[in-house]
Amino acid sequence: MTEGIHLNLDRELAILTIDRPGARNAMDIKSITDFGNTVAQIEANDAITTIVLTGAGGTFCAGADLREMANTNATYKPWAGATGPLARRCAKPVIAAVEGHAVAGGLGVALWADLRVASETAVFGVFCRRFGVPMSDGTPTRLPAVVGRARALDMLLTGRPIAADEAERVGLVDRVVPTGKALDAAKALAREISAFPPLAMAADRAAAWAAFDGGEAARLIEEEKGAQAAKAQEAAIGAARFKAGEGRGSAVPGKAPKSEG
Repeated sequence: MTEGIHLNLDRELAILTIDRPGARNAMDIKSITDFGNTVAQIEANDAITTIVLTGAGGTFCAGADLREMANTNATYKPWAGATGPLARRCAKPVIAAVEGHAVAGGLGVALWADLRVASETAVFGVFCRRFGVPMSDGTPTRLPAVVGRARALDMLLTGRPIAADEAERVGLVDRVVPTGKALDAAKALAREISAFPPLAMAADRAAAWAAFDGGEAARLIEEEKGAQAAKAQEAAIGAARFKAGEGRGSAVPGKAPKSEG
């Protein structure tokens, strides 16, 4: 199987997997485009009730592929903003199964989900902070609604790693399970949700999102606009620093996974 975005239909569930092992599941321009197209395909399939979103090889997603950015001077379109694949909520419930790093843009992907099931290995963080790459993936808009403004600012301003236990304590994840069990637990949760009468569940889900998302579309566009100067000035420099070898290593303060943005 080639690397990229993989879709596996498991009865009423769609298992959507980010699989780019050479980049710790960081997504390049092609894979984020494929991600959006695959979600649209799932939404159009009436037999699918719930999506489980995960990453292959013990990592969820390390963000945007800074090596591609440095090698090609590629300009990444916002993953959220007005029209990006994370710009609106999926029409169907999404459960993120997080093993390992969900950092930089990978944090934005996890926040796009309705629920997050994390293993004890999970690490969350704005690891692109020191590379000057802005979070135009919905994170600055959505993270405060999940963990509160003060905790969101802590994550956004410091870029520090958040381990699974702290993530559960602040409400960033909904369940923590043993290492290697996030996907199984997320699938079990998805089947539990899928068993309920769909119309009532969908109505309550929509109302819950509306309680916090009033004006979210406009805020995501403002988030995109605010990121433009950093993209034009700092991101390219940061990507070149990353390409030169800075910031590769384990998830401790001052270090980041192999590819992230």
